[in-house]
Amino acid sequence: MANRAVSSSQPVQLPVPIAALGEGPHWDVASSALYWVDVPAGRVHRLADDGGHVSWDAGQPVGAVVPRASGGLVLAARDGFLAMDTGTGAVTPLAPVEADRPGNRMNDGSCDRAGRFYAGTMAADESPGAGSLYRLDPDLRLTRLFDGVGISNGIGWSPDETRMYYVDSLAYQVDVMDYDPATGEIGRRRCLATLGNGEVVPDGLTVDAEGCIWVAIWGGGAVQRYRPDGRLKQIIELPAAHVTSCAFGGKDLDVLYISTAAGHGAAAGALFACRPGVTGQECHPFRG
Repeated sequence: MANRAVSSSQPVQLPVPIAALGEGPHWDVASSALYWVDVPAGRVHRLADDGGHVSWDAGQPVGAVVPRASGGLVLAARDGFLAMDTGTGAVTPLAPVEADRPGNRMNDGSCDRAGRFYAGTMAADESPGAGSLYRLDPDLRLTRLFDGVGISNGIGWSPDETRMYYVDSLAYQVDVMDYDPATGEIGRRRCLATLGNGEVVPDGLTVDAEGCIWVAIWGGGAVQRYRPDGRLKQIIELPAAHVTSCAFGGKDLDVLYISTAAGHGAAAGALFACRPGVTGQECHPFRG
């Protein structure tokens, strides 16, 4: 089976298609399956616990995918938040985003425990400051949280949901904000950790059950684990330079799934899994 075959603390390449830009792994507890996307190809992938793989064509670049509690999937894509029927593959709009900015698209995103979907935008040409961060509530109300983002990436929460972590890759840092789980409101953004330089930048992230933050390092061929105080604690190296994101999954949430993009490295664009010795938190569906 897909995650039971992973016994090593070292990353193992999984038998799924190589991606041009693999992103956003998300473990669905309800179906025991991993979802992720290939951004420019517009492909949404699903790997079941028994190793079965299927994919769908979103018809446009897609930056993130989460299951929908009422059925199907919700995508953060070029045109905004979309609903996908996994039976037919049909895509319908839920909430348009930045229709007045045709050079922008949505990128990474994640849901909190209440089922709110947070995802940001970026310019296709990666122009600094062109993106924003948004929240889609279960009632489909869309809120722009802040502007001036370069490449909106990793989003995650502390186990008690009093802190939200966020990456703007072009800022070379992981930020932290106070978070109100009752309302979804965020506090002032402040730097937790600085990392990278030049073409090496922080990308997606996940938070484990101990409250440590795992950050994918684009251009650095690694996932780095940070303590809640911002100190580096652990590094997992991969045979792919462009590491894009990570998420915990498996029956016991002890498997770390890691996505990568094409480029340098013997296994560039592959999807990996390992058991790093800690457990993660559940990924949550959109509840709208």
